[in-house]
Amino acid sequence: VPIRVVRSSNIRANFFYDNSDYIFGIGAKSFDGNNSEEVRKAKERFEQSHSALAREFASIRAGRANASLLDRIQVEYYGAPTPLNQLASITVPEARVLLISPFDKSVLKDIEHAINASDLGINPANDGSVIRLVIPALTEETRKDLAKEVKKVGESAKIAIRNIRRDAMDEAKKQEKAKEITEDELKVLEKDIQKVTDEAVKHIDSMTANKEKELLEV
Repeated sequence: VPIRVVRSSNIRANFFYDNSDYIFGIGAKSFDGNNSEEVRKAKERFEQSHSALAREFASIRAGRANASLLDRIQVEYYGAPTPLNQLASITVPEARVLLISPFDKSVLKDIEHAINASDLGINPANDGSVIRLVIPALTEETRKDLAKEVKKVGESAKIAIRNIRRDAMDEAKKQEKAKEITEDELKVLEKDIQKVTDEAVKHIDSMTANKEKELLEV
């Protein structure tokens, strides 16, 4: 039985995970799309999408204090926009209270201004030393509206996942067209890309369901 040794540096860069040559034939390693560059890149982008969604959900207040609510607050500090969590410690002394303690007390007014200028919708209480934010309780109607918004955000995240899948599939087809992989290997790769895509979508569904549950809990 003839044995073909593939020594293309391009193929090794895309599909190999060790320094050995890939041999097709007797005693050959089976092609594993899970170790391909396309699947690896897709997974990385999926994780980035999940992280972005987590930040988005964290910014949606659920009637209780959560330091993540302030993740988007930028404070003008020495002429440069600076994340609030880099300028102060943020704690939760009570279920519906956020306590902001600046490392530099001179920036207290700037923090207050940044919070007022944001879309947070909560008035800061500045006592000259720290800032307190009291999270208002949500009405049932508001909870339901926010839950609908969460579902929309989750759907947008799934669209992003499908776009990443499309990019990975297109790249795999380009490699098959360039004879860097065989038609059979392309099928394996497409199957593995679809598998990690399904897992990513399932994770978004879980994140969305958990956030909806959090919002609807009284």
